[in-house]
Amino acid sequence: MKRRQVLAAGVLAAMTIFCSGCLGGTGSGSGTSHEETLDEQVDRIVSSMSTTEKVGQMVMIGIQGQDVNDDSLYMLHQYHMGGVILFDRNMVSAEQVTALTEHLQAQADEKVPLFIGIDEEGGDVVRGKEALTPPPSQQEIGAGGEVTKAEEWAAKTAVSLKKLGINVNFAPVADVGSPDRRSYSADPDQVTKFVQAAAQGYEQNRELYALKHFPGIGRGKVDSHQEVSEITASKDELMQNDLVPFRTMIDERQAEDYFILVSHLKYPALDAVNSASQSKAVMTDLLRGELGYNGLIITDDMEMGAVSKHTSWRQLGVKAVEAGADIVMICHEYPHETELYLGLLDAVEQGEISESRIDESVKRIVKAKLLHLK
Repeated sequence: MKRRQVLAAGVLAAMTIFCSGCLGGTGSGSGTSHEETLDEQVDRIVSSMSTTEKVGQMVMIGIQGQDVNDDSLYMLHQYHMGGVILFDRNMVSAEQVTALTEHLQAQADEKVPLFIGIDEEGGDVVRGKEALTPPPSQQEIGAGGEVTKAEEWAAKTAVSLKKLGINVNFAPVADVGSPDRRSYSADPDQVTKFVQAAAQGYEQNRELYALKHFPGIGRGKVDSHQEVSEITASKDELMQNDLVPFRTMIDERQAEDYFILVSHLKYPALDAVNSASQSKAVMTDLLRGELGYNGLIITDDMEMGAVSKHTSWRQLGVKAVEAGADIVMICHEYPHETELYLGLLDAVEQGEISESRIDESVKRIVKAKLLHLK
């Protein structure tokens, strides 16, 4: 039995929505109320969505500027984007960021709130230093040997992000032995301990978080922002080293509490052709099937050179969703974001991707939002 399973059952019970006469009620005009379960609420919301709304829920975009403007409003209203990720260009002070996130949620006008995310890992990967106290790098925390520090910093970060209206942190890094200060350790068991502690800090403060970069980029030699790189380890080596933190977290945590972010690297032992973010073998067969993960899968930024130099904007989202991704992230240019969305929408409308396939992802998305953002 997974840890916190009993607690999770209590949370789900607490999330039960009471609505008079919902789903037909019971009895003959007696006014008997029906208890709408969380899953029933999810089904009702998803069934009320148009195809354009469903596809929008499956895309997370970056925006320009420090407040909502005509361009960002167009993306939200025309395409119903389900999430926004913030960067330094969007952040100048705590007050400004809080106003921005409030305006985004108010103006989005969707059936469920937006995911509003950020990369606040610590060390070299931090955003909005004027609005947030940057954590130390994961390498520094890991080198100190005190596992509790990972939990403390995650908790501090979670509290700060929630105050700003940011509900997803794309951290902690669960890679083993990353050479750029982003990994807790080169030892998979040590990484696992620190990642577990960080997860506890986020969960105690009800902040969604993401384990990245599945199935592990610690062995990578090329910056995937620029070009694709291959991890030549065998599957056994990956399972015994790189995948240990991910596998342990999947076994022990509730899937609704976190995302898994998938990298753009290639792993020939798993898929000889495709990058992980476009690989059915990685996302569906390994992550969903073999490891048993049933939470949200999100890609790394599709504008990174490892994938964008090799696939058209219209096909990037299609390939990711066909392979098993729930959310496709694209962070910077509105024209690229638009093309990716329209390519995905066309694929659904033309039957290349089935409605049942996107319903599967949108139900996961809506469930996570009802549990954490309402």
